[in-house]
Amino acid sequence: MEFEKALEDIRNGKPILVYDFDDRERESDLTVASEFITPEILKMMRHEAGGLVCTTTPYRVAKDIGLPFMSDVFWDDCEKYPLLRAMAPTDIPYDNTKSSFGITINHRDTYTGITDHDRAMTIKAYAETIFQDRPLEEIRKEMGERFRAPGHVHLLNTSERILKTRHGHTELCTAMMYMAGVKPSATICEMMGDDGGSMKKEDVARYAAEHGITMIEGTRVIEEWNRFQERNHLDV
Repeated sequence: MEFEKALEDIRNGKPILVYDFDDRERESDLTVASEFITPEILKMMRHEAGGLVCTTTPYRVAKDIGLPFMSDVFWDDCEKYPLLRAMAPTDIPYDNTKSSFGITINHRDTYTGITDHDRAMTIKAYAETIFQDRPLEEIRKEMGERFRAPGHVHLLNTSERILKTRHGHTELCTAMMYMAGVKPSATICEMMGDDGGSMKKEDVARYAAEHGITMIEGTRVIEEWNRFQERNHLDV
């Protein structure tokens, strides 16, 4: 029942909370479907969560359009900038894969790009653009027309097969969007605590109960995702 409530909340444009795992980041992310992002939700993320606001992209969509992992951009330019080779993300303590960070973008109609209004404009338009049922060449052209890079919205690319080789919030939250039947891009922000670290799981659960926000654990997401993929013959 709780899981179905989370999916219904996503469909209704409401944020939910997703906790990953006790043996991973041990973090909870406030997440909402990117297509429903608003300045008010971004304000909530800043004040109530406090982490980094990021927007996810399924691996195949990113690959087809031509949106790279930032680590690949750095690696491809390490001959010119050798320090980038030395700084390669090969020692992430909770992750055996490279960072999911992609590029950063701003909508061309934004001013500074950092305000809640500007970021909401960028994120919403991004979700509208990348999931169109149009030839890739047209989508790529529209991306160039509508967005500039770098910018203030951090994109995250999922691993090649969602929740098979990487189990981060990028994958967990994107999987939730697929299962909810919305455009499969999630906008996420880590819940930070007043002690300078991540908000503890029990404190997040208390916050969720007090604010009527559905909270889901990563183990449940993976269980439901495996069933969803098998039932729908989905390969993403």
